[in-house]
Amino acid sequence: MLESIRKNSKIVMILLFLLIIPSFIFVGIDRSYFTESSPTVARVDGNDIKQSDWDNAHRVESDRMRAEMPNLDPKLLDSPEAKYATLERMVRDRVLTAAAQKMHLTTSDAQLVRTLQGIPAIASLRKPDGTLDADGYRALVASQGMTPEGFEANLRRNLALNQVLGSLQETSLTTPATTDAAMNAVLQRREIQVALFNAEQYKAALQPSADEIKAYYDAHQAQFRKAEQADIEYVVLDLNTVKQGIQLNEDDLRTYYKENAPRLAGVQEERRASHILINAPQSASAEERAKAKAKAEALLAEVRAKPETFAEVAKKESQDPGSAANGGDLGFFGRGAMVAPFEQVAFSLPKGGISDVVATDFGFHIIQVTDTKQPPVPSYEQMRPKIVEELQQQQAQRKYAEVADSFSNLVYEQADSLQPTADKLGLKVVKATGVQRTPKQGAEGPLASARFLEALFTPESLDSKRNTEAVEFGTSQMVAGRITRYEPAHTEPLTAVEADVKRLWVADKAAELAKKAGEDKLAEWKADAAKAQGLAAAQVISRNDPKGLPREVVDAALVAPVKDGAAAWTGVSLGKTGYAVVKVNKVLAPEQRDAEFERQAAQQYVQLWSSAEGAAYYETLKNRFKVQIKVPRP
Repeated sequence: MLESIRKNSKIVMILLFLLIIPSFIFVGIDRSYFTESSPTVARVDGNDIKQSDWDNAHRVESDRMRAEMPNLDPKLLDSPEAKYATLERMVRDRVLTAAAQKMHLTTSDAQLVRTLQGIPAIASLRKPDGTLDADGYRALVASQGMTPEGFEANLRRNLALNQVLGSLQETSLTTPATTDAAMNAVLQRREIQVALFNAEQYKAALQPSADEIKAYYDAHQAQFRKAEQADIEYVVLDLNTVKQGIQLNEDDLRTYYKENAPRLAGVQEERRASHILINAPQSASAEERAKAKAKAEALLAEVRAKPETFAEVAKKESQDPGSAANGGDLGFFGRGAMVAPFEQVAFSLPKGGISDVVATDFGFHIIQVTDTKQPPVPSYEQMRPKIVEELQQQQAQRKYAEVADSFSNLVYEQADSLQPTADKLGLKVVKATGVQRTPKQGAEGPLASARFLEALFTPESLDSKRNTEAVEFGTSQMVAGRITRYEPAHTEPLTAVEADVKRLWVADKAAELAKKAGEDKLAEWKADAAKAQGLAAAQVISRNDPKGLPREVVDAALVAPVKDGAAAWTGVSLGKTGYAVVKVNKVLAPEQRDAEFERQAAQQYVQLWSSAEGAAYYETLKNRFKVQIKVPRP
């Protein structure tokens, strides 16, 4: 089974992505490159995740997403949030791996086979005789950069990791009573009246004195602390820059067209063939295979003597139930659709030719090519732009390492300026202001690289204003920079932020006045409800239908204790916006729910409960394995 999956299905490829690639991203990449000089971005169970690990994993993840969704906005994949999500997945993978090892969780052969057999697209590839194409399977996983052994090892690993949380989540149970109580709480309705005390209405009358402004500034200096920042300039070397310098001559382009046009155009020769199969699987004894081969050779002599009887002989003698009834006809197929020995012979025969006996894992075949089909290939002029792009890409990849060495040497040897490097290699010096030690939200390119920023803010770089070393910040992307102006962290003087101080003082004071007014009215109305003249008209609210009220008001109204049918009063701070007084007139039963709603609600509740238990257990595992993420969340 594990060596027998055909490769002629794109659906299988997608499923393999879904099953394997997420974990393969984090374990199948080379972590040795730049490991020693790469900063640590996270630590799990005493093992570091380096910046280079993170960069490589995000590159693989981004490439996979681009392949699956070509129309996806690249900015989404390159955003700090997307990159941080990759780091979180790496951490999760490391945590679950450590837990699986501690628990001695493994995946049996039987479990692995059941998983493969449970994928509809794979099951549908089974031939009528119950076998699958082993060579096709190997080619399929090779197209994803894996060997069969690597694919199976990663699938085993993925299934073992699923057991860590799955063993808990799959056993989550709830009773009808707890489900009903939870749904009643979620769907409960209450009739309420609200009085809002808006802080905005108090602001106009507030004019702070100079002493009050000074006092507020002194008490809140952290709010006026300005982080260290620098103005910088930098140069980037990437594959596109190298590619732009590649010059191609017309003879090379035409030669490449002759050698690669069908592949570039996505067309391939197809053959139509018929075959006679005498079954003799590899598991058969030597005696059985010898008998099968002898029978095949006898049939070969018969059809070579009378080629026009091939279809008739196939119907009578072929042991392939899928094609025998059709005279052995297999229809048209391209390269890669058949096992290698069969394909090699089928594509070497002329039209009408009959092969010698061909041995495969299934037995012995006699092949007759009945037709050929060669789709038209676009002209050189039509293909030229694609050929130029591909050749430039290939040559740029070969040349990049050489140019990268020159780049590294130039920024080091001419350390007082980046301009000589830019002039020599045809690069552009880019300027940036207000750069800080950590990437800002929405930063892109080298300014999103923690490794580059770390190099910029080393003591040597700050003191000498000399070039940094060349730093890799992505696939075939290097950057070097230098600080042109540095501003240490400091507290802004009052004279520079006086307008902000006044605005903040007014906002805080207005919120205090609104809260005080609301609390006074709450006490007055609770003591004598007849005086409650500022309440809005009664309305029925629920969590599903908040009537546009602030979430804080809805939450407070739904948890206020209502006893013996009497109205309940509560107050809730709305922060800088003010205060709200809430009167709960009565509690109303949830709206009627039909049986289907109850069934779906119960399922969702179990799923939510299971997810909550899994999330809580994962947090416990993070603590157990001493997880540290050293990069701030964007």
